[in-house]
Amino acid sequence: MRTIGVEEEFLLVSQDGSPRAVAAAALQHASSQDGDDDPDQPGGSLEKEFAQEQIETSTHPCEDLPALLEEVRAGRWRADTSAQHAGARIAALATSPRDADPTVVVNRRAQDIAEAFAQTARDQLTSGCHVHVEVADDAEGVRVVDHLRPWNAVLLALSANSPYWRGEDSGYASFRSQVWGRWPTAGPTAPFGDAATYHATVDALVASGTILDTGMVYFDARLSARYPTVEVRVADVCLDPEDAVLLGALVRGLAETALDPATPPAPQPRAELVRVAGWRAARSGLTGDLLSPESGRPVPAAEAVGELLRHVTPALERTGDLAWVQEHLATLLRRGNGAQQQRAWRHEGADEAELVRRAVRSTLAGSGS
Repeated sequence: MRTIGVEEEFLLVSQDGSPRAVAAAALQHASSQDGDDDPDQPGGSLEKEFAQEQIETSTHPCEDLPALLEEVRAGRWRADTSAQHAGARIAALATSPRDADPTVVVNRRAQDIAEAFAQTARDQLTSGCHVHVEVADDAEGVRVVDHLRPWNAVLLALSANSPYWRGEDSGYASFRSQVWGRWPTAGPTAPFGDAATYHATVDALVASGTILDTGMVYFDARLSARYPTVEVRVADVCLDPEDAVLLGALVRGLAETALDPATPPAPQPRAELVRVAGWRAARSGLTGDLLSPESGRPVPAAEAVGELLRHVTPALERTGDLAWVQEHLATLLRRGNGAQQQRAWRHEGADEAELVRRAVRSTLAGSGS
């Protein structure tokens, strides 16, 4: 079974919903609680992010979805426990509903990025969900990266969880993706075709002097520099831990489909069309039309999600994930993504502080915290 893992970024928030720059204290507490985790193995630890108002969790590689869900919930519980020791809580919100000026972590590389990228860096208080799916080598990885291109917008729509920006409704379901897209390497790519072209492209980006290093290659999906995985970076962090696992299952299904010899070669849309599909997913999420990954024409969001499910159904049957994915996709479509939930809370009368408190509760659902 091909393994999957999930990395999640969270806001550190106070009781009034304001982001708090306490990552260093939270990470110090987490470090003092570390047990027997092998530092050379992926996952299981808490890590810093670009801003001191954030913290990141990661799971170990998992083969089955219940184990992945347990890891996601455990990571959230651990992060929240350490946050509480620093006087904060964690919230799975991809942008803050309250206005905030993020504080860059005390780190030479982060400071260099802040200096080089000015306002783009100063605005980066955004939280994503990154799915890692195992591949045998870079050749397999590039096949997966290229195959994902028309489907990434649907993953973004499912995860969209950032309607508010600087205290106002942005009008977008995922405004995080709009802010994140200001980085020079962020977003969709043209198809690479093979590993040599992928690596030559990355080398050229670094050689341009525009980015500091390969760690600043922020494609929607990229080859991991640390592990034998493809890292899919398009999604907002999800309010509900089960939605994060759903993303993992769908990404694995897409990877399995891409690498199945029976899968016929699919036409590769131009990067301009992939970019437009991503913008539409960010704008309306699941409440409007998306571009069909198969035809490129506008269709209701639920229809585009149905195309994705049909596309990966044979792979999900092989992995035994189909019933779980069908059930949880239906739940998500009925309940709405994080952006829909946040707006519903505001419609019910929640102010910014109450919205964040509800988000904290949703973030920790089922974790025991």
